[in-house]
Amino acid sequence: MLKSWISSASIVWVFAFTSFTQIAIAKDLPDFTELAEKHGQEVVNISVTQVVHSANNGVMPFPNMPDDQDMQEFFKRFGIPNMPGIPGQGDQGDQDYKSQSLGSGFIISADGFILTNAHVVDGADEVLVKLFDKREFKAKIIGVDKRTDVALIKIDATNLPKATIGDPSQLKVGEWVAAIGSPFGLENTMTAGIVSAKGRALPQENYVPFIQTDAAINPGNSGGPLYNLRGEVVGINSQIYSRSGGSMGLSFSIPIDVAIDVSNQLRVSGKITRGWLGVAIQELTKDLADSFGMKNTNGALIASVEKNGPADKGGLEAGDVILKFDGKPIATSSDLPRAVGATKPGKIAVVEILRKGAVKNLNIGVGEMPNDSNDVAPAGKPVPKAEANKIGLTLKELTPQQKKKLNGKNGLLVADSTGAAAQAGIRRGDVILGLNNSETQSVEQFNKQINAVAVGKTVAVLVQRGENTLYVPIKVAK
Repeated sequence: MLKSWISSASIVWVFAFTSFTQIAIAKDLPDFTELAEKHGQEVVNISVTQVVHSANNGVMPFPNMPDDQDMQEFFKRFGIPNMPGIPGQGDQGDQDYKSQSLGSGFIISADGFILTNAHVVDGADEVLVKLFDKREFKAKIIGVDKRTDVALIKIDATNLPKATIGDPSQLKVGEWVAAIGSPFGLENTMTAGIVSAKGRALPQENYVPFIQTDAAINPGNSGGPLYNLRGEVVGINSQIYSRSGGSMGLSFSIPIDVAIDVSNQLRVSGKITRGWLGVAIQELTKDLADSFGMKNTNGALIASVEKNGPADKGGLEAGDVILKFDGKPIATSSDLPRAVGATKPGKIAVVEILRKGAVKNLNIGVGEMPNDSNDVAPAGKPVPKAEANKIGLTLKELTPQQKKKLNGKNGLLVADSTGAAAQAGIRRGDVILGLNNSETQSVEQFNKQINAVAVGKTVAVLVQRGENTLYVPIKVAK
């Protein structure tokens, strides 16, 4: 009997302990109910209509979105296409049809200014905004900035509930955040998660230090706000990593301070003015740093300098490593575009560089970023095979016509690539512009420099392919 009582008491104690633990855990979890009640009305649903002209004999093109295309599908914009049905087989000739998509946004002023993503409203013929109270307004697009994916729109309304703007620099990794938007058209849906990382650099996104979260973000959340637990907007939900098109727990938001700066410029002038140097940069790997005699990988490596651009006029050269720009340390290459872009055109900036092992300061007048790229692509067909050099490159002098397309720069055409060069990624048709900190003058000079490098050492070969220029580290083998 005693044994039975002890067993029963143990069960009661375990039950009580389990209940207490569950209550304790519940108390540690955040309560989002107040945030949803107070701030859900600041979020809007955006419906976009665009008239598309099709020349497919009446057959409307559908997006080709396979489930897995590796890097081509790595980062997906998320708006919901709501395409009309395919016209009948009897339809012939060109057709105009309306393409509709949905997104989200949030109110930043009581008189109707709204922030959203540029890709939500860019190219729209009509933008319709639905408020929390179900009222609908046609919106005017004030301005769009594709580089940051921020857009400012305006509706004719007053006394609207506006969002409170927070400070994303105070966010901590692991901090709780919540997103509100219209995933798959389901208005005012809230999801929650934590900050997974800060200052995240994404492919082809040079001007935004993204906030990464694991909050569930899906098509239709584009342009919606990311809140901290105080109900302050700290970001705009912009991109997701997905192989299927849906949430996989990797979401990326534009920091709200970046978006507000863009919106202020759009409100005043309808366009964005950014600083510009006219350089192509790349990340410093350990191998590249070793080849330049550096002890660390801090800085942005200059791969090429645009002729007659601000950097060229200020004395920057390919092979320089920018360590500081206007007093701001450049830890990684992605830091440089943000620092330069935030600088007012016309300002004289002090740029600290490392050149051939020595630290120098240059005074460079920052230019204004042009709308169109002026990058020059080299041209040239494969040429007959000659003898390969020590790293496996078979090189040929450029023709005068090819040099002209390089703005007169010297370069060597890769006729064939084998051995260490091929393993490093150099291929036939590339143009070799330099070796370490030296420009290429001739095939003979380049091969002589390579032959002088000790076996086991790494050299940095400056390569131009199409519109891209970058240093490729190659370890010299026997």
